[in-house]
Amino acid sequence: MPATVSQVATGLKNRLATVSGLRAFDYQPEQLNPPVGFPVIESIEYHAAMGGGDVQMRFNVFVIVGRYLDRVAHANLDAYLSYSGASSLRAALEGDRTLGGVAQTLIVDSATSISSLTVAEADFLQIVCSVVVHA
Repeated sequence: MPATVSQVATGLKNRLATVSGLRAFDYQPEQLNPPVGFPVIESIEYHAAMGGGDVQMRFNVFVIVGRYLDRVAHANLDAYLSYSGASSLRAALEGDRTLGGVAQTLIVDSATSISSLTVAEADFLQIVCSVVVHA
C-alpha cells in the first residue's frame, strides 16, 4: 500500500528538520518566521507502474530564507542551494530517501523560483525545491 500524502509530508518535514536552524513544518504555517521550510503537494501520478506499484507524488518544498534585503538571508541561500553540506536542502531531503520507511525512494530534481515573496507587506527570499517521491 503506497504512503499517504500526510505520511510523505511528515517525512519531508522530518528531513528538513535536519538542517540546523531551519524551522520545519509538514504544512504551510500561518506565521512565517524565517528560516522556515514546508512541503506542498503538487501532483500525484497513480499508474507509473502496472497494478499501481509506483505511485509518484510531486511536492514543492518551500523554504523561506529570510527578509529579501537581509545580507544573512543571501548568505544562507548559498548554503541551502549547495549540492552537499550541513545546510544543503538537497542533501537533507535525500539523506533518507525512504522518509523513515514510508516511501520507496525520492529525488530532489531542482531548486526553482529563487525569488522574492511578499507577505503582509514584507519581502522575503524564497526557494522552491521540486521533489518526486515514489510512494
